[in-house]
Amino acid sequence: MRAARTLAVTATAFAAVGLAAPLAAAHGPSNLAVGHYQVDQGGDGRGGDGANSVTVSPFAVHQGATLTITVRGCAGGTVSSNAFPTVTLSGNVNGVSTATARIHNNATPGQYNLAVQCGGRTLTQTFRVLAGQGALGGIGGSLAPSSTEMAVGGSLVAAAALGGGLFIARRRMSGGRA
Repeated sequence: MRAARTLAVTATAFAAVGLAAPLAAAHGPSNLAVGHYQVDQGGDGRGGDGANSVTVSPFAVHQGATLTITVRGCAGGTVSSNAFPTVTLSGNVNGVSTATARIHNNATPGQYNLAVQCGGRTLTQTFRVLAGQGALGGIGGSLAPSSTEMAVGGSLVAAAALGGGLFIARRRMSGGRA
């Protein structure tokens, strides 16, 4: 009888850990296929074609979503496209400037070009706008638990451990009979 209960407690503990595993493994690969479009066009993980110093991430973006533009060797400038309002490149960390653009909600799905004006030169890059607003998945696992949630969880675990210990001590004192 003791072995069965020990096995049940162990199985419950493993189930609790097993349910937390998908959350821990939620950070997956960044080079994903969307429909029949490949998100990482250049194999560099940034959505660029490797031919110039402008990369976009993601390469395929839904209407209303944000697009990150990274420019190497540019100390500032602007980025413009028909799919989003003109944005300014910010920060020049190690020769890399970035900008974030929000795609228009009514942008026509298809291939677009963006133009980066930087130091008297114009750099271009393509990206794709996908139909629809994408998945509205809520906050999901994107937020860490608060200190209150951690305290509640810790106290529940402590209470379970204390209750299990008292149960085992009581069983030993009564001679182990059911």
